[in-house]
Amino acid sequence: MIASIIGGGSWGSAFSIHLGRKEIETKLWIREPEIYDSALTHRENKTFLPGVEFPRSVSFHNDLKQALKDADIVFIAVPSEYCRKMYEKISPLLVKNQIIVSLTKGIEYKSLKRMSELMQEIFEPEIKSRIAVLSGPSFAREVSEYHPTAVVVASKECAVARTIQIFVSSEFFRVYTSNDVLGVELAGALKNIIAISAGISDGLGYGKNTMAALITRGIAEITRLGIKMGAKPDTFSGLAGIGDLVLTCTGKLSRNRHVGFELGKGNSIQNILKKMRMVAEGVTTTLSARRLAEEYEIDMPICEQMYEILYKNKDPRQALKDLMTRKLKEEKIF
Repeated sequence: MIASIIGGGSWGSAFSIHLGRKEIETKLWIREPEIYDSALTHRENKTFLPGVEFPRSVSFHNDLKQALKDADIVFIAVPSEYCRKMYEKISPLLVKNQIIVSLTKGIEYKSLKRMSELMQEIFEPEIKSRIAVLSGPSFAREVSEYHPTAVVVASKECAVARTIQIFVSSEFFRVYTSNDVLGVELAGALKNIIAISAGISDGLGYGKNTMAALITRGIAEITRLGIKMGAKPDTFSGLAGIGDLVLTCTGKLSRNRHVGFELGKGNSIQNILKKMRMVAEGVTTTLSARRLAEEYEIDMPICEQMYEILYKNKDPRQALKDLMTRKLKEEKIF
């Protein structure tokens, strides 16, 4: 079988390296000319994943048609804000038997649609039953360095999820299956907001007590929204939920935690984002989460305070104080 990966960022590159090490013929499409040239010349993504060589079974492409040709499974790893345009570009190039897997963790702000929903809107009918999403605690750098990793792949079609599970799994990369596409995607997107708050906590110099509270109450509000939208509660206790949340809140490789850490140090969101080459999805996802919370009438206090910090210039110390001094109540997860 042949794999195509659309997106030459850190995750797309790491995923192609992983598949290449399994001796799977893998075609990596790279948009940025300098990254494409570097890959051709040095067999390395010197921008996003320096020091890690691509296996020989990975080829590089800057033409979408060539990258998708003959691929059995297509993995798409581009930031959520660019996914609609990317799906529209590749839709005419897809063929009936291809499986399409989203590696993106985000929600389109304008439509409030998840990536699989955008695919359902844009792709032809023969493709729609072969859509899946892959998520879970998986820093690109650690995957590329053989750190044992476990993720979950979700599809409404069990056979599709099972095919991807077998195709992707290795002794260093374990894949579980799920049919809760909604829950897996929501958990993967919303955890980035909580990770920004965790970074703020570290930037302000708070300790493990604060971190534990943010993670626990963070998964509570994510779960409440997910259940109200129709997701399965168990999903949020699994790899795509608490697993990815713990990693993104505590790991120094987390882009969203980095944004929060710099905010906690007193830097402005504008200057922080200006200096970043990679996308921190949690910044825009905060807007989507706030709208979803309003639409489904769900109380999401951490997400609300993150909105105030990111978009209303609220002081992070005041935001944490406001969280701590809310009306006292009984603990409920959902």
